[in-house]
Amino acid sequence: MKADKMEKLVAEVIEKLEKLKLTELASELSWCWVSYQNDQNPVGVIAKAGQALAAFKEAREKNVKAVAKKLVEDLEKALA
Repeated sequence: MKADKMEKLVAEVIEKLEKLKLTELASELSWCWVSYQNDQNPVGVIAKAGQALAAFKEAREKNVKAVAKKLVEDLEKALA
């Protein structure tokens, strides 16, 4: 995980998850991000961001305009 890229993206990802009515995943990612900032252990952030990425791809399959392609690509790069 690229922490600098994730730091720029995490708020946008959480906001988009909430718009997609995935509030539980949004709150879990938020919690994992705060935890990561405290202990520098990225396991939770990587897992939840991966779930968010899968949710975004699924939403794009149903409606291309549901999630911006750039957000999906940026999240993939941050997780790489």
